[in-house]
Amino acid sequence: MAQPTGEFRQEAVRARSGELVSGALLVGVGAPDGSEARPCPEEWRPRPRRVLRSEPARGPVGGVERAVGPLALGAGPADLPLLDREADVAELLGLLAEGRSIRLVGQAGSGRSALLSAVAEAAADLAPGGVVQLCGHRRTTADVLQELFAATHHAPGYRPDPGQLAAHLADVGAIVVIDGAEPSGTELEELLSAAPRCAFLISVDPAAPPLPAGSRLQDHPVAGLSRAACLALAARLAGRPLDVAEKAWAVDLWFESEGLPLRFVQAAALLRQRDVAVDALVAAEEDRLDVFGAVDGPVRDPDPAVREDALRRTVPLPSVAETASPAVRLAEGLSEPAQAVLRLAVALGGECPTAPHLPALIDVGQGESALAELADAGLAVSIGGHHRLTAGALELLLPHWPARGSVDGAAQHFAWWVGHSSVSLGQIAAEAEVVIGVLLADRTAGRHEAVVRLARAAAPALALSLRWGAWERALQLGLEAARRTGSKADEAWFHHELGVYAICAQEPSQAIAELETALTLRAVVGEQRGVAAARRMLDLLRAEGRQLPGPQPAAAPARGPVIRKIAARVPSGLRSSRRRRVAVASAAVLTLGVLSTAVAMSVTGPGEQRPNDPHSRLDQDDTGTGGQVPLPHSSTGAATTAGADAPGSSPAANGTSPEPSASGSATHSPTASASASASKKPSRSPGASGSDAPQQPQPPAPGDPQPPTQQPGPPQPPATHPSQPPVPSPTTSSPSPTPTTTGTPSATATATPSGSPSPPKG
Repeated sequence: MAQPTGEFRQEAVRARSGELVSGALLVGVGAPDGSEARPCPEEWRPRPRRVLRSEPARGPVGGVERAVGPLALGAGPADLPLLDREADVAELLGLLAEGRSIRLVGQAGSGRSALLSAVAEAAADLAPGGVVQLCGHRRTTADVLQELFAATHHAPGYRPDPGQLAAHLADVGAIVVIDGAEPSGTELEELLSAAPRCAFLISVDPAAPPLPAGSRLQDHPVAGLSRAACLALAARLAGRPLDVAEKAWAVDLWFESEGLPLRFVQAAALLRQRDVAVDALVAAEEDRLDVFGAVDGPVRDPDPAVREDALRRTVPLPSVAETASPAVRLAEGLSEPAQAVLRLAVALGGECPTAPHLPALIDVGQGESALAELADAGLAVSIGGHHRLTAGALELLLPHWPARGSVDGAAQHFAWWVGHSSVSLGQIAAEAEVVIGVLLADRTAGRHEAVVRLARAAAPALALSLRWGAWERALQLGLEAARRTGSKADEAWFHHELGVYAICAQEPSQAIAELETALTLRAVVGEQRGVAAARRMLDLLRAEGRQLPGPQPAAAPARGPVIRKIAARVPSGLRSSRRRRVAVASAAVLTLGVLSTAVAMSVTGPGEQRPNDPHSRLDQDDTGTGGQVPLPHSSTGAATTAGADAPGSSPAANGTSPEPSASGSATHSPTASASASASKKPSRSPGASGSDAPQQPQPPAPGDPQPPTQQPGPPQPPATHPSQPPVPSPTTSSPSPTPTTTGTPSATATATPSGSPSPPKG
């Protein structure tokens, strides 16, 4: 990653500009007069392509590119196997295999992130789409859905609207793992509805509200570790076995902390600091012997291990109060570079910049080692491409570790960095929380001019990187700072940008309010080009036929199985076979409607009681589940279609005929066809064929031959034989809006289903 050379003030701050597609809008970002949205031409709209499991674009947690830079994951806790979680992993895998979604709840430091990683690694083969790991830290529901879309589809620079997003995610079947999700309640339900074929495993903040009634999520509590596991964890991280006194101290800590793994990571760091003190005592004793030689005194054991153990007993273990809140004592034992990074993180609200920024911010050349030291001490954890302080560390360190100028110049550095051409959008997305932390720190310090400069430089970059939650936050902080500085031009710019953001977020009322305010302010300061830009955005909103609708949640389809062993039960040719059977069944239904119209009134009356008939049962569907397919109820023949399992199965429905018969003709209206298609009882008529013209029934002209008339009589059984093979039905195209059905000899001699017929027109 490139770093600035020389004085920052000598290098011009360049605003990043570009274009992105938001729904049906083409948005130009970073223009001097403000961003601008306009309808996107059809040929310019992206065509998202599904990312296969074999492609490496599914990325690390948080969807960050590899170009972010090296991450110090910590040599200690990150490299250890998961202890005492075998039962939890097995239970979670079983729930995910059933297609369920789980929310992990537990105290801060209970190891939810480590459990998520272990389950994600073991669940790679459960779903057809594999596992998608996302980061929910400081991300809205819309941001999480956008990252899920970006992880499963290739469409750079494209942010679909809610309807398009639901359509793209409807067929994604994957295990979605989200660490540190901030949305809760109904927002999580929206997340599940947007990807109905995915199973979610989500860890939430301990203060998250309980799940609402009827939620599709179920809570899985993450408790502390057992006493043996906690002692083993402390010994492994300390690098040596624990002595008797240390074991008793660790047991007391286990009772006090209820077995939280984070507390034992920090306890092991305290033991390592104690070992450093013991090593210093051993080295001092050896130096005295080398300089002064043997002196009169107590006889010492010649074994160095025994002498070291005796010196260790002289260094007291931390008290219970210190182990309950060890952050301050751990910070005092860090190296100077690590302390400088820790002070910077406290000033930024707990967010640690990545290592390449540290030389420019606090003059620390070995940033990776400093971050690794913080992670090993249990004071920082890697999430979303950068580091943040662990739970409770910020509150404990804030009174004891003031900023002392740690963030001086940070706003100027990041304003230059986000506009540099060598910085990718993925790098900017990874540092979004750090940029917001710098804005908040400068606002607290009263440096409002610096906030305005950084917000104006960072907002276009955050918009192009599709971190829209951070984009909105930066615009709001910049607007607040512009009001405090009294700069009407900057205030108008932020109002204009917030209006464009509201247009993209499908909030037209908010967009109109922001743009009208920007228009008024720009007219006051005399910015004619800015006035024109604001008017164009208002025209886009107010033009007839272009009024942007509010966010309409797309109707989510029913949740389907995502597990490979469940999905394997569905035949691969399900869709094509269903299409063929739909076409055949559609032709059969239309034919049955024609045949039943001519004879329905002669067989049954409107109020006649119909007996049970085995042919009226619905067949099982092709998945073997026995589900029934409902018949369509339509008033027009064009909309009368049937699924693969039509009621009243008969030889006529399949286009079979054991023997030819005399043909009759009968015309029918679309209403009669739709009424007859809902029949569930075999007719007792020899049969009739349909006319070629979709006209209303007309009386025969004088001189024309009269059609055969069906005489009432007892019901006739179907003229079929079980051993006779069926004859394939004729090829029939899909029904057109004006149905035209032609009867065939093969369909005239069989019993046809007939329901309660509609009374004749007129």
